[in-house]
Order: sequence, then structure tokens, then C-alpha cells
Amino acid sequence: MWRLMAICALVILAATDSHAARMVEGVVRAVYDGDTILLVTRESNRFKTRLYGVDAPETAKPDRPGQPFGEAARRALLSKILGKKVSAEVVDIDQYQRAVAIIRYAGRDINREMVAEGMAWAYHQYLQGPYASEYLDAENRARSRRAGLWRDANPLPPWEFRQAPDGGRQHR
Repeated sequence: MWRLMAICALVILAATDSHAARMVEGVVRAVYDGDTILLVTRESNRFKTRLYGVDAPETAKPDRPGQPFGEAARRALLSKILGKKVSAEVVDIDQYQRAVAIIRYAGRDINREMVAEGMAWAYHQYLQGPYASEYLDAENRARSRRAGLWRDANPLPPWEFRQAPDGGRQHR
């Protein structure tokens, strides 16, 4: 039943004006990786939510290895917001029917923080509007400080890792 309610809520969000973001508040009940969470609203709606504008290193899956810093990115996001009441500015619904949102906690842009700490890339392919320069600047600063994943000489972006037939093994 909760799945049906969540799908209905996502359809409503998708049908609204695409230029107007939708605000949702809830508690983070799970952190799947460095850019995906489970948000539960006061009405008990559950939204698997992808952080807008960022792409974190992949975590290990049963059939695929993870990337360097994948687990560190998950832990960083977990320590920031697990169990916390956050606001999600939903800007899109992705191909997997996840809400894509800017997550804010205590006035902080958590998505930008993940990039600034070197726990995620600015997702150049999908960044638009006012967040593009902000997230790209945060990535450049993290890169120049060699923070997080930028400690590696040539880290493989997750979008390339996901496309590699060998699961990114040859790039390690």
C-alpha cells in the first residue's frame, strides 16, 4: 500500500510545473550510498531520493565491486543526515521513479557539502541553473585541496565506472 501511495505522490510531483520545485519534509530513514536516501514524511510516505547535481562513487553490490571512496561517501552522508528531519527540494523524478532533490538540513545544502568534501562529483551532465556554478566551484576547491576522492591521482567518475564492462576493475 505504501508503494502505491509513494508512486501516486511521485506522479503528482512529476505532473506539477517542471520549473517549480516541490518542497517535502521528512526524516531520513536510510542512506543507501553517497547520493541516495530514503525519506519518510510525517504522513508515512516513503521516497527513495537521489541527491540532485551530485554523483558519488559507487558502493559494492553483490554482483559488482565498489569504487574507492564509495563506502566513505555513504558513511559521510549517513553521519550528516540519518535520523534527521530534512527538507527536500524536489526538482525532478528520475528514470527509476526516484525523487531527485536538493537536501537541506539546518540550513545547509547537503548535496553541495558532499561535493565540497570530495565525497561526490558535481554531476555536470545534469546540473542546471543556480546550482551549476556553485557545485562546480565546490568540486574545483575539493580537487585543489585533494579532499576525499581527489586524493587519488585520477579517480574514475561513477558514470564511467557504471559503463565499464569490467565494473571499473581495470581503472583501479
